[in-house]
Formats: sequence, structure tokens, C-alpha cells
Amino acid sequence: MTIDEFQQSDLRVGKIVSAERVEGSEKLLKLQVDIGEAALRQILSGIARAYAPEDIIGKSVVIIANLDPRVMMGMESNGMLLAAHGGDGVPVLLLPASDVPPGAKIS
Repeated sequence: MTIDEFQQSDLRVGKIVSAERVEGSEKLLKLQVDIGEAALRQILSGIARAYAPEDIIGKSVVIIANLDPRVMMGMESNGMLLAAHGGDGVPVLLLPASDVPPGAKIS
């Protein structure tokens, strides 16, 4: 990947406003995320085994905002949360080290 290709990625800070488990899935959470736009962004994320919905509401996370929408379990996801995977394979969300407003671009 070239630096020009990487710079096409729209990485932003988002604040999780609501989170709930997706019925019929052990892995997915449905999140409503504030990324500084008029409407909240719905993102489905495979973090349900690592995070309880009530524990991530209000957290600021790093997302990729310009991915094509993807349908999972009959619902549309409009972005992706960034996470690292530890040795045990459990996702660990990437969080800003200090307060950053929703929608702040990451460069």
C-alpha cells in the first residue's frame, strides 16, 4: 500500500452513543456512533464476546468512516471500529489517550 492509498482512508474519532447485542449473533454488537455528522452512524462490530454493551457506551473509539456499507444479519453497517487482537485473539478497542471531539480526523 502506498502513502497515497493510505491517505484515502477516512479515520475518525467516534463516540459510542448506544450499544446493543444483535439477536441471533454471539459476536455482533449494534452501535450508534457520533462522528460529528448530523446523523449517528450505525456500525456493527464483532466485539460482543469482549465487551458488554453497557460498558462501552460513552467511549471514544477510532473508526474507518469511508468503507462501503455492509449488510450483516439483515442490518447495514456503515463503518468499522479499529481494534488490536491480543495473543488470546480477543479484540481490544483502540481508544484516544485523551478527550477528542467526535468526528476528529486521524492523520
